[in-house]
Amino acid sequence: MSMACTRRMFLASAPLALAGCVGSDGSLSSSQDRSSAFIGLYPELTDGDVTIPAIDVSEIDPRFFRQVVDYNGPQKPGSIVVDTPRRHLYFVLAGKKAVRYGCGVGKAGFEFKGAGVIGRTAIWPHWAPTPNMIAVQPQRYGPVKAGLPGGIDNPLGARALYIHRDGQETNYRVHGTDDPSTIGEAVSSGCIRLFNHDVIDLHSRVARGAPIMVLQGKAEVA
Repeated sequence: MSMACTRRMFLASAPLALAGCVGSDGSLSSSQDRSSAFIGLYPELTDGDVTIPAIDVSEIDPRFFRQVVDYNGPQKPGSIVVDTPRRHLYFVLAGKKAVRYGCGVGKAGFEFKGAGVIGRTAIWPHWAPTPNMIAVQPQRYGPVKAGLPGGIDNPLGARALYIHRDGQETNYRVHGTDDPSTIGEAVSSGCIRLFNHDVIDLHSRVARGAPIMVLQGKAEVA
């Protein structure tokens, strides 16, 4: 199941430089060593009445695991920055640090451009296809036009952070996914997606009205 913001979704933005986002795990010598360092980070998790399966870290590129990194960009603490080319989302902390998450992004031609704010958030959000999606693919989306309740099989995953601009909600958001293999990929129809574990962590940190900036081109990333 996909949509303007499903498990295969995305969000993008305006020119700005990360000005140096350096991982703090550089002392680990190999990909296998780095993976072993993250064992236990993504265990089976009970969230309300939903059980989120554990993630097999041996199957994931270690650069997409949640970790605190050095951050020298101009954004203030509490901001979200998405580095689309490198498939990373940053939540900026004080002290020139950030929590870095691996993310999945949208395919070329499906990008939201520009800065925004987190206008609202939802826990295990309801999902429904847009009228345009139903019009384009009626056989696929017509049967679920009323939407799906929140749950482990819902395309939006465990949390959704809805992007607003100029006081209006866009059709883009940051959300979870139950398909870890899509993290680091550009296969969505719109929004940014994180591991369910990670979107729960991000949701716990983000305040309503937090600024979000998505960096789209390589020239924007230092």
